[in-house]
Amino acid sequence: MATLENPGPTEDPGSTGPDGSQMRAARAARPEAFIPLRKRDLGETLARYPGLKVDDAANFQHLCRLLHALVHCHLEATLDELKDAYAPFDPDSDTRVGAALSQQELDLRREELFEGFGRLLARANFHRLAEAEINAALQDRSHWGLHLTVDFTLFDRLELYYRGDRMGTRYRRAWRNRFRSEAIDVPIYQRLVLIFHLKGEQKYSKVLDTDDVYLKLFKDIPKLDLDMLLPGSQVKMSPFDRARVALPMMSGIGIVIYKLFLGIAMAFGSTLAFLGLVGGTVGYGVRSLYGYLNTRQKYQLNLTQSLYYQNIDNNAGVIHRLLDEATEQENREVMLAYFFLWHDTPAEGLTAAALDSRIEAWLEREAEQSVDFEITDALGKLVQFRLAQQTGELWQAVPIEESIRLLAEHWRELPEAWSKQHVKADNRRLTT
Repeated sequence: MATLENPGPTEDPGSTGPDGSQMRAARAARPEAFIPLRKRDLGETLARYPGLKVDDAANFQHLCRLLHALVHCHLEATLDELKDAYAPFDPDSDTRVGAALSQQELDLRREELFEGFGRLLARANFHRLAEAEINAALQDRSHWGLHLTVDFTLFDRLELYYRGDRMGTRYRRAWRNRFRSEAIDVPIYQRLVLIFHLKGEQKYSKVLDTDDVYLKLFKDIPKLDLDMLLPGSQVKMSPFDRARVALPMMSGIGIVIYKLFLGIAMAFGSTLAFLGLVGGTVGYGVRSLYGYLNTRQKYQLNLTQSLYYQNIDNNAGVIHRLLDEATEQENREVMLAYFFLWHDTPAEGLTAAALDSRIEAWLEREAEQSVDFEITDALGKLVQFRLAQQTGELWQAVPIEESIRLLAEHWRELPEAWSKQHVKADNRRLTT
């Protein structure tokens, strides 16, 4: 993955302007793969499906419990791998790392961490932000009317991921509304993840260590405020702000020089009046500067207060939370795929496309949200657990009683499979 460096003005493909508004609007309108239902609620809702017999509902919930445990254990190895990879770079760790690692070993571990973290985010239905999208956010003012700049030379590697491209509501005061609070619609990311490593030769602050890798998870972040989340971001005066402060002061100084050279205002009284005029002009410039500084201070205060509530997790906690979300998501996918392939399905089976449409239509009714169901991944998991079989283009579910037996058998085989997965990871680390 390429490192983001010093993004400059970039035109997004398919956009109508430098901010790429058309591209972002089209993406926001496209359904995402995230299923916004907890696995327990989803299982209970499916168990109440019209026409489902009581015994079948009980068997399905039994099957769901086995699935939950199996998916969790399969992902446990992923958690251990990521924890091991992150251990040398965790700024919050209070335990000692084992043997000292060489710089080459640290670089390999860091690469393993970034790659493994990206795979985990993909399983939790996150998408990586393209450099053009980050550039577009940096080119616009924040909703507070201030420009922020980010020094990307500080970063050795920086990656941002999002889930949930939606419209949100924010409140602000505007002169056209007599400075009364008004609601405005703003595009937001419901979840935003940052992972970054700072360059070793540069010191940003005493708080951040350039040897560490930082993970951040936020919620409901406006797209125009991406830059406020990054270390090294600073408020930048726009040309209008500079002119508003500088012009009154420069004009006052210019008047003084002009009058002095012409020999006007030689009398004491007229000199006082003249200096009063100049002082008022310069005072207006100082007041403009104070107003700008006050606006910037207010912005930073509101930013601090906002991020206090929008920050969900940090560092190792981000890995645990995202792994839990990935586990939930995979459970939901396999539950839905099995249920609709098993219940109320023609004896000959369904095509993947027909099954996908059936699930998406049900989710739109129950979740009141369009979901792009990942049918390929779901069917792959059913095959992995031996709960479905394919004949040509048609898919059929294994009967519920047989499925429960197969999952119980899979559970007995799990320790050996889990051990092999750990041995493979250990061998890979020893080899590198």
